[in-house]
Amino acid sequence: MYLGIDIGTSAVKLVCADADRIFATSSVGIKTSSPQPGWSEQHPDLWWQATRDALNQLARQITLSEVKAVGLSGQMHGAVLLDHDLHPIRPAILWNDSRSVQECDELHIAQPQIGQIAGVLPLPGFTAPKISWLKKHEPAICTRLAHILLPKDYIGLCLHGELATDTSDAAGTMWLDQASRSWHNGIAKATEVSPGWLPQIFDGQSVVGTVTTQAAEATGLKQGVPVVAGGGDAATGAVSLGATEPGRGFISLGTSGQLFVADRRYKPNPERYVHAFAHTLPDRWYQMAAMLNGARPISWIGGQLGLSAAEVVALAETVNGDRVPVFLPYLTGERSPLGDPHIRACFFGLEDSTTRADICRSVVEAIAFCFADATQSFGDTIDDLPELAAIGGGSQSDLLLGLIASVTGKPVVRSEGSDSGPAYGAARLAACGVGDFDVADLAIQPETTDRFEPVDPNALHGRLALFRRLYTAVSAVG
Repeated sequence: MYLGIDIGTSAVKLVCADADRIFATSSVGIKTSSPQPGWSEQHPDLWWQATRDALNQLARQITLSEVKAVGLSGQMHGAVLLDHDLHPIRPAILWNDSRSVQECDELHIAQPQIGQIAGVLPLPGFTAPKISWLKKHEPAICTRLAHILLPKDYIGLCLHGELATDTSDAAGTMWLDQASRSWHNGIAKATEVSPGWLPQIFDGQSVVGTVTTQAAEATGLKQGVPVVAGGGDAATGAVSLGATEPGRGFISLGTSGQLFVADRRYKPNPERYVHAFAHTLPDRWYQMAAMLNGARPISWIGGQLGLSAAEVVALAETVNGDRVPVFLPYLTGERSPLGDPHIRACFFGLEDSTTRADICRSVVEAIAFCFADATQSFGDTIDDLPELAAIGGGSQSDLLLGLIASVTGKPVVRSEGSDSGPAYGAARLAACGVGDFDVADLAIQPETTDRFEPVDPNALHGRLALFRRLYTAVSAVG
C-alpha cells in the first residue's frame, strides 16, 4: 500500500493505493491570503498541519503503519524560503501571485535566451522572479535566506529531513536548464540566488529519504518508510493517467488548469507561452499550456451567489443560448497562451433578464473557451492525440467536459478516481521507488469510465469568437 500526498492550493489531498486501485482518500482545506492586490500567499506550516489532519482522517479508513512508501505532489512555482535552521522566514509566495512583473522584464533582458533555456519566457508566477522582488522589497528577510524549496518539498523536509526536489518541480522555477536537467548558474546569478540555496535534484521515483522518528510521531506513519521525490502536480497528474510517453495528453481542472502533452524530446515554444518542461521521470519532457484560473471561477461565482460548485454546474445545465453573457475568467491574470498578468475578469452582455443560471452558464463556458485558446496555441502538436484524459475536481462536471470536447475538437475521457489525479500519481511513483513498479509500468493508462465526444462545435463558434474579441478589447483598457 502506497501513500500519495498532494499539496494543492485549496486543499491537501491524500490517496492510499496499490498497483491498480485507490483504497482510501482524505482532504483538508487550506485558505490563501492576499495581503495586497495581486498577492497570493500561504504559510508552509498550514500545509504541514493540513497534511497531519488529512493523515488522521486517513487513519480512520486504513492502517497507516502498513504504508510501504510515500510519494509527494504539489502546486508548482511557490517560493518557500527557509533560514539556516530550516524554518520558514515568511509565508510562501504562490504560483498565482503577480507582484514580480517588473522583475520578469529585467530577467528577460539579463538572459535574452531564457525562453529556450528554461522552457518559457519569464512570468511572475515562477519562483525566480519572486526572489528578485524580495531582494528589492524585503531585504531584511533576504539576509536570513539560506534555502529555497517548492511546496511539496517542504512537506518532504518535514517527513525525511532532506533538502530535495524533483526535475518537474525544478523545471517550474525558471532556474532549471531543461535540456540538461540541472540548475543554470547564469539564471541563478541574474536573480542573485546562490546555487547553494537550491535543493538537490532527483528523478521523481528516486527515494530521497525515510520518515524520521519525529515525523512518525507527528503523523502515524512508520519510522523508516521510504519517501520518493515525487513531482509537481502537472507531472504527477500525468503519471496518474499514464501520460509519460509521446502521444499521451490530458487536461487538468483544479484551481489552475493545464493542457499537457508528453514527449521524449525537449521542444521549447516560448513565444506562445507553451511551457516546455522536464518530466518527473528520466529522459522525458512535456509541453503544457498553464491557465491560472482552471476550474476556480466555478467556486468563485458559487461563493458570490451562495452556491456550491455542484449547484453552479447544475444551474448552468438549465440554460443555453445567445443571450447568456460572456465571461472573461481571468481572476488572477493569465499565463498561457496570453502571458498577461494584468488582465482581470469581467462579464459582458448582462441584461435585465439575466438570471443566476445564465451567469453560471457563462462561467462554465469561459473555462472551456480557455482550453480552446490553449489548444490553438499548440499548433499541430496535438493533432495526432486520439483523446484528452481529464483530472481534477472540475473533471466531475459532465457539462464542462462536453464543452471542452466541442471547442477543442478532441474527445475527452474520464476514469475512476480522476478527481484525485496528482495524489494518485505520487502514490504510483512511490511504488516505483521501492521496486514494486518499473518506470514502464507508469505508462499504463487507467480504464475509461466516461467519454465525451465533440458535439457541433459550430454552435459555440460565435460565442468563442466574441470571448476572444472581448479579451482584446478589455486588455486595451487595462
